[in-house]
Amino acid sequence: MSKALLILNDPPYGTERSYNGLRLAASLARHEGAQVKVFLIGDASSCAKRGQKVPKGYYNIETMLAAVSQRQAEIGVCGSCMDARGLADADLTDGCRRSTMEELTTWTTWADRVLVF
Repeated sequence: MSKALLILNDPPYGTERSYNGLRLAASLARHEGAQVKVFLIGDASSCAKRGQKVPKGYYNIETMLAAVSQRQAEIGVCGSCMDARGLADADLTDGCRRSTMEELTTWTTWADRVLVF
């Protein structure tokens, strides 16, 4: 059984790091026996914002998070980072929840590999 933690730092749009991190998270989560956790920190906390509207044909980070969550991956969002950006718990899209640095510490010690985007 493989246990992977992906830590995303970049905003949902403007760079492709969060996009690529979520692509990898979804791919890992599809593997038999894989366990995946995703932690959104810093500007990546905005990835979890509910109600994203993007131009037709453009990737939607909210939809990507839902796909990862549906594969039983846990998605935590840094609570301090949420507060700094004016995000309330009710602003988070389905499958994402407020988390803490303490939980990130626990997830880091749990994981076989930690990937940072």
